[in-house]
Amino acid sequence: MFILNLPGFEYKLRKKEGKKFIFDDFRRKFVQLSPEEWVRQHFCHYLIAHKNYPAGRIANECSIRLEGLSKRCDTIVYNAQMEVFMLVEYKAPDVILHQEVFNQIVRYNWVLKAKYLTVSNGMNHYCCRMDYENNKVEFLEEIPDYSEDRKT
Repeated sequence: MFILNLPGFEYKLRKKEGKKFIFDDFRRKFVQLSPEEWVRQHFCHYLIAHKNYPAGRIANECSIRLEGLSKRCDTIVYNAQMEVFMLVEYKAPDVILHQEVFNQIVRYNWVLKAKYLTVSNGMNHYCCRMDYENNKVEFLEEIPDYSEDRKT
């Protein structure tokens, strides 16, 4: 797989019928390993090990309804009240994070109203804080630490 701009972590791989699978601690099952899945697993473990996010508040591949259609969010992080805290969209490392990627996460956020929106291809990571009261978006220098935002 790709070398990413994220710390490594201990993972379990399995091969079945010529396909590789990685264990997703959050879904508690082996899932097919793709470049995007490789990014997802690294990013989620980064949030826990380096940004103090509780593992129990991270959910992968969540279904939502958007304009009558069923869509899947890559990762949702919940706050202590189990409200959506952060929405994360992943792409493979060789995918450029262009405007359409941001448009996709913004569409999902119409329903979810997350405080933070994050996109990552494992090489580049962009996070913004949503200010719904003033209708503003603030791009951050780094991914926020969960413990710094404990009130939400």
